[in-house]
Amino acid sequence: MNFDPQEPGEKRLLQLNELDEFRLKAFENARIYKERAKRWHDKKILKREFKPEQQVLLYNSRLKIFPGKLKSKWTSPYLITKVLPYGSLKLLDEATKDTITANGHRAKHYLEGP
Repeated sequence: MNFDPQEPGEKRLLQLNELDEFRLKAFENARIYKERAKRWHDKKILKREFKPEQQVLLYNSRLKIFPGKLKSKWTSPYLITKVLPYGSLKLLDEATKDTITANGHRAKHYLEGP
């Protein structure tokens, strides 16, 4: 039986190369999956255009921390007084006459009933 000292080293190098190729394929598949998931998520996002004098409901994130089964997470309608850059809104609470600034992502259009 002939024993070649180069053979185990070459075999190990081939295994390491295969492992490296497998890892690179996994990274590529993960990148493709993330791109597809981002495209799907971005397609589902609704663009909301706000204008002054519109009424909006404001999301109350504190109710997420202390959940109430039947409590609405959207607070009473506010009047938009000004649309600021980058989606911020100046809101007026007509009941208390308080003015607040809020992120436009936390607001949705208020549709009054009949």
